[in-house]
Amino acid sequence: MGKKIMTVDDSASVRMMVEFTMKAAGYEVLEAVDGQEALEKLDGEDVQLVIVDVNMPRMDGIELVSRLRAHPRYRFTPILMLTTESQESRKKEGKDAGATGWIIKPFNPQQLLDVVKKVLG
Repeated sequence: MGKKIMTVDDSASVRMMVEFTMKAAGYEVLEAVDGQEALEKLDGEDVQLVIVDVNMPRMDGIELVSRLRAHPRYRFTPILMLTTESQESRKKEGKDAGATGWIIKPFNPQQLLDVVKKVLG
């Protein structure tokens, strides 16, 4: 079984693209439409990476990163922000919350895979 990744984005097309890219590379993928659903689905689940959008309903990506960093199981899990947000202030918010990296949408699937491989070692 490959490594497990959770992708969190309110856009079905983005989730589909990430899932297709990751599954083609041998990863198992869990999906959630926002931070709240991600927390519910994770619930102790063993994932090696979380890829999360910033702007989502109910709970945004920055709040999700903060919540995951506060949870002992996910304190050191790599978290990549995959978002249209490119302002330095938003990147700083993400980094301060505990995000590992920041990728701007639209993304190149190979670039995403390269970053995922880099953070997973």
